Amino acid sequence: MKAYRAELHVHTVLSPCAGVEMIPPLIVREALQLGLSLIAITDHNATANIAAVMQAAKGTGLVVLPGMELQTREEVHLLCLFDTLEQAAEWQSRVDSLLPDTPNNIEFFGEQFVVDATGEFIRREERLLINSVALGLETAAGLVRSLGGLAIPAHVDRKANGLLANLGLVPPGFDVLEISRHLTPPEAVEKFPQLRGYPLIQSGDVHLLDGFLGSVKLEMEKPCIAEIVKAVKGLNERKASFVRG
Repeated sequence: MKAYRAELHVHTVLSPCAGVEMIPPLIVREALQLGLSLIAITDHNATANIAAVMQAAKGTGLVVLPGMELQTREEVHLLCLFDTLEQAAEWQSRVDSLLPDTPNNIEFFGEQFVVDATGEFIRREERLLINSVALGLETAAGLVRSLGGLAIPAHVDRKANGLLANLGLVPPGFDVLEISRHLTPPEAVEKFPQLRGYPLIQSGDVHLLDGFLGSVKLEMEKPCIAEIVKAVKGLNERKASFVRG
């Protein structure tokens, strides 16, 4: 087994709420400086900057998984992680057909930049990305799984776009839940008994370079969705644990 220190919830400048410094080379540099070996790029309802981060990480030893932070009909945020860009592209095409065609108000929401591997500007995303798609949480999760991906309700303890605040319960079928940086796993379970018995990961929900947390260590054969699921469940000698600093 190999140990991967992971941050599975990272935004780029494509997310309007992310800082202007969240460009591929700086994301990769910061992750490596913190000793991370696995990250997932999870912009709001979008995947256009993933390939650029992958290219920036090429040859560094940092593994970049394709992902998305989907906002469901219930206004719950759902991390959608995949093994390949092809899977992510297929998921993006489904999301595009269900995302409202609302223009982005740059002054209010912020810029949405698509960039290359060096961070150079390619284009603006004109449609507002922080909107709910016409998909319920359970339906969305099922579609992600049908593509070979992993669906993780994001920051379930948070009031804004969190699973527990919006639904009050955890629907069946989820392999793992994400808690925010503000609670330890024992604190989260004590505060929210609904979480008891579920594997938990913790992410920084990184919108700025100083937001990396990297508190999850995954011991597994290789950095892929199937192995991540085994690690968080503690199957076949795979393990997930929490680290700090």
